[in-house]
Amino acid sequence: MSSQNSVTPSAEGIAAHARAAKGRGLPPVHKWNPPFCGDLDMRIARDGTWFYQGSPIGRIELVRLFSSILKRENGKYFLVTPAEKVGITVEDAPFVATDFEVEGDGETQVLTFVTHVGDRAAAGPDHPIRVERDPETGEPSPYVLIRHDLEALIDRKSFYRLAEIGAHHGHDGQDWFGLWSGGRFFPMIPSAELPD
Repeated sequence: MSSQNSVTPSAEGIAAHARAAKGRGLPPVHKWNPPFCGDLDMRIARDGTWFYQGSPIGRIELVRLFSSILKRENGKYFLVTPAEKVGITVEDAPFVATDFEVEGDGETQVLTFVTHVGDRAAAGPDHPIRVERDPETGEPSPYVLIRHDLEALIDRKSFYRLAEIGAHHGHDGQDWFGLWSGGRFFPMIPSAELPD
């Protein structure tokens, strides 16, 4: 998926611009609207592995740098600097939540998720949890919003731990099994569909 433009974007060029734009914390990519410069042969696999030109990016510092300039627009993903915007491929969600911490319990509990690139997000109204189910197998895929329309797929071991602290609660006129966090209930599966 290389660009047909006269100047093909490169990971090295994007990284250099990202380093120049990076201050303390995450850069305000949601405010940047540079010109589109084509697609980059970069892919984020479902397990969170970043690939460039078919090879995995082994340096976590570089992955973290790229993840800090990631933006989603109209369902497509881009790496954005103040000077350029390049398209990349994301197989599922751009992040993977590999762990979480629990504070409190019941309706007052707060679940804080940690991603494979070091982002942290406390689930609640600003960082909702949602579960998609495969229409054929019923297999759940749980997600949490990390930042500005960018989600993390919650990994299997964390999902199993979440299921252990779930609760039943009324939602949309029926009983659901789900999670409380940040004062909000996030439904996962109708209670009637849970195995005995």
